[in-house]
Amino acid sequence: MTRRLKSATIDQYLEQVPEDRRQALQSLRARIRAIVPNVEECISYRIPAFRLNGAVIAGFCATAKGCSYFPFSGSTLKTLGRDLTHYEQTKSSLHFTPEKPLPSALLRKLIRARIKETRA
Repeated sequence: MTRRLKSATIDQYLEQVPEDRRQALQSLRARIRAIVPNVEECISYRIPAFRLNGAVIAGFCATAKGCSYFPFSGSTLKTLGRDLTHYEQTKSSLHFTPEKPLPSALLRKLIRARIKETRA
């Protein structure tokens, strides 16, 4: 499975994802929308993403091994480094599995940190 499926909407993207990862990403999508109710859904860099006041603040994708969360920032993950020690990550993505999704409290921190960055 490639992580960047060609899709026009998040729903189209999710239709192409294996069931276990689809459920995890649908849950993540719902939790993002609960944290930021007025967020706009979009596709950015060929992955599902969420835009607020013109800035992309979050995104996700399925990977061969699980799922990834993207803050669309080079500094958000650094800012919350101590909170992320239990997760594999790259410079721009945080990795998790369907069996161990990102906790809602951590997701809220990630989104709030990114929104703060966009306002600076």
